[in-house]
Amino acid sequence: MAFNSTYPTPAPSPPGPAPSTNHAITVLASSRAVISGILTPATLTISTITGKIISLSYSVLPSSTFPPNTPYNDCSPFILMPGIVDAHVHLNEPGRTEWEGFYTGTQAAASGGVTTVIDMPLNAIPPTTTVAGLDEKIKAAQGQCWVDVGFYGGIIPGNIQELRPLVASGVRGFKGFLIDSGVAEFPAVSSTDIAAVLKELAEEKTTVMFHAEMIPPITDSVGDVVQWSLPPLAPIGPLNEYNTFLASRPSSFEEYAIAEILSLAHLAPNLPLHIVHLSAIEAIPMLRQARASGIQITAETCFHYLSLAAEKIQHGDTRHKCCPPIRTQSNQDGLWEELLNINDSVIKTVVSDHSPCTPELKLLPPALTDSKHGLPTPPPEGEAIQSNSVGDFFAAWGGVSSVGLGLPILWTSALENGRRITPVDVAKWCCENTAKQVGLEHCKGKLEVGMDGDVCVFDDTAEWIVGVEGQGMLFRNKVTAYQGKKMRGCVRETWLRGQRIWQRGAANGFCGRSPRGQLLLEPRSSNLTKLNSFVSGGALNGIGVRCKAPMH
Repeated sequence: MAFNSTYPTPAPSPPGPAPSTNHAITVLASSRAVISGILTPATLTISTITGKIISLSYSVLPSSTFPPNTPYNDCSPFILMPGIVDAHVHLNEPGRTEWEGFYTGTQAAASGGVTTVIDMPLNAIPPTTTVAGLDEKIKAAQGQCWVDVGFYGGIIPGNIQELRPLVASGVRGFKGFLIDSGVAEFPAVSSTDIAAVLKELAEEKTTVMFHAEMIPPITDSVGDVVQWSLPPLAPIGPLNEYNTFLASRPSSFEEYAIAEILSLAHLAPNLPLHIVHLSAIEAIPMLRQARASGIQITAETCFHYLSLAAEKIQHGDTRHKCCPPIRTQSNQDGLWEELLNINDSVIKTVVSDHSPCTPELKLLPPALTDSKHGLPTPPPEGEAIQSNSVGDFFAAWGGVSSVGLGLPILWTSALENGRRITPVDVAKWCCENTAKQVGLEHCKGKLEVGMDGDVCVFDDTAEWIVGVEGQGMLFRNKVTAYQGKKMRGCVRETWLRGQRIWQRGAANGFCGRSPRGQLLLEPRSSNLTKLNSFVSGGALNGIGVRCKAPMH
């Protein structure tokens, strides 16, 4: 089956000076802005030289307040929010750039109000498990990033000697798998490996994160492979039925892995630990008890776990395959309940876990492919997908593409299910706390004086459909579980350090601008404290990345 689902990547723009301007400041104002934990009228003044917010007023100041010809943008009635910090994205470059790349992935991010992404240590080749691997990523990213990009380091068996040098080189944290990752160059770690890592990094200014799935001693599961896997010896049903796949990756996998991590936490009591993409609500009491006992551990969940439910996944629709899996509606409800828990939720952040691949690797049935445009489309309501050769949830690659879609996904899911959330909530989960998680809270995640002038302009009433005229699908491969879904809320504009980088309705959104994102390679200067606060900081290390002033 042929797919025409990729757009060619333009030649990267070399790093260059900031856009020329005759004005020292740019002004953004709105009748609604997320400032200091409230929704309020506000006017932001951003330096065009440093890219920093230099003044803030809790009112909409008229343009006459500023010098003549000052660029002035009253965005009312839309909402000014901090630029989203997506702390879990797979950009896959170099090595698997046909899956995604810095150029297309960061364009997609910018179109959704994301101004910072943190790139996971896999599935690029080489992975970011050595300083040399990090250097390769830095080279590949030069001049291609539309938003700011940071990097995680990877934990694999045998690379312990690389961990401290990676900290010094500016990685924002580390990730390891307790179950096979699905790519040979990033093997899983054992409990012995984890213990050694915790001792090695015990006093370092970093965070250690885990893909927390682990096969209990007795199980009828698929075995130790996350992405491509053999079916159970006695599957409960056809391999193209989602329930068969879901049953093969039960919540006990997450519970068992988290229990193992907690059993080792005493080896590094000052080192923050983090569970990526938590999906099983059964693990929440365990995490809550650990936090109450003083263990520094937090969790994130993902947009897809808060919006998609197993009961609604069609046979063969492998766009929904990911690991841990999308679970039941009642499980989704439980994640929301914990997220909205005002008494110190264990879930502090919400991220995309954008994990794309080529359409062929998803093994999509013909009924899910629009041959004219090369875009997967949902089947007619109530119509089952019939295919014996494709749509196998065990053979298809796992991952949901959603970078740049997170804000409308959260907003839509909450509205559809009668959940009371506000832009302040979203900014806490997706901006402020994600910035803290990766040690960037001194420059990202809030609209405050001294912070980067990164702004997302959000229209909370607009309605649109993902995929229509390419909307919401600027990532390289146009395959997502959200295609064809009606969304409520959209991003009107995205500003990076006081420069508009995305505008909805403009020609392709980018109006001929070149990438202006920077690489965030400053080493972390302090560690996270026991959340609630996530305290951290940073200092410029001279590698060419900043949070203080733009590079020239």
